[in-house]
Amino acid sequence: MGKIILTGDRPTGKLHLGHYVGSLCRRVELQEEGAYDSMFIFIADMQALTDNADNPEKIRQNIIEVALDYLSVGLNPEKVTLFIQSRIPELSELTMYFMNLVTVSRLQRNPTVKTEIQVRNFEKSLPVGFFTYPISQAADIAAFKATTVPVGEDQEPMIEQTREIVKRFNFIYGPVLQEPQIMLPSNKACLRLPGTDGKAKMSKSLGNCIYLSDSKDETWQKVRSMYTDPNHLRVEDPGSIEGNTVFTYLDAFSEKKDFAEFLPEYESLEDLKAHYRKGGLGDMKCKKFLMQVLDRRLEKIRLRRHEFEKDIPEVFNILKKGSFKAREVAAQTLDEVRRAMKINYFEDEELIRQQAEKFKNT
Repeated sequence: MGKIILTGDRPTGKLHLGHYVGSLCRRVELQEEGAYDSMFIFIADMQALTDNADNPEKIRQNIIEVALDYLSVGLNPEKVTLFIQSRIPELSELTMYFMNLVTVSRLQRNPTVKTEIQVRNFEKSLPVGFFTYPISQAADIAAFKATTVPVGEDQEPMIEQTREIVKRFNFIYGPVLQEPQIMLPSNKACLRLPGTDGKAKMSKSLGNCIYLSDSKDETWQKVRSMYTDPNHLRVEDPGSIEGNTVFTYLDAFSEKKDFAEFLPEYESLEDLKAHYRKGGLGDMKCKKFLMQVLDRRLEKIRLRRHEFEKDIPEVFNILKKGSFKAREVAAQTLDEVRRAMKINYFEDEELIRQQAEKFKNT
């Protein structure tokens, strides 16, 4: 069995810098390294509908936005398979089988599910689809026999639940499915990038995102208004790095070459931090430097996106081809699953022979 990566995103809006440092950038690196036999990256529209069932148009419109973000960051459909979740009906079938292997109490203990229920105010009216989406996610991973799933730290409980489900399936029916391993970002600052307002997580619903598709002016407006140290009122005042969003972003994005080009009076980020802590360094200077750092990366992404926007039918064609290829892989896994569960009735010639013998002389 080869080394296989599977990961994806919900099409509830455009992708932002949190997605970029948390997963997108690493996906491109993995694509170029060529160490994996297959990479499957999907748009999780069925999962998105679990808490947007009353607004399917939102999902429909954002399919293309996510696809454009994928292509603009450098994901190459010649090297990775890009597909839409709902175009693979085998995933729903496997989800149904997995539901029989998980208890309600186990789902209730999943800390990611608990958090998401609170965020969406679902405590009193919880859609069954949303409650069971960890099972659907497990089916997505298992259907492609993914060995590695690159995600942020908030998804660790989900991957652990997938491993539990796969173990239970293999114990009951035989060694058919692959237990996946999680791949976390190597840069700790990328594990959970805060929003521009300093809140714990960059979130579309909170309106504190810098989107990959934002123009240079839009990005600067957001950087300029970023949360810093509220006690750093004057340039000469000592400033705090902890909880300072500007420095968190510099931790995630800045490189040594950025200082040589944009801020040569400092050799490294540690020198910049030391000056800020001591006093004598203004927030605006730090924000201008952050903008230069971000723009170095985002400008190439913007240019690629503009090129793909010129031929939207071809973008849909890429997704169509990828979905066809992905379905072939998932269908093969489901054939193995049905055989292991002994529900491949029409293909089981021995079953048909036995039943024929049983009723032959009745």
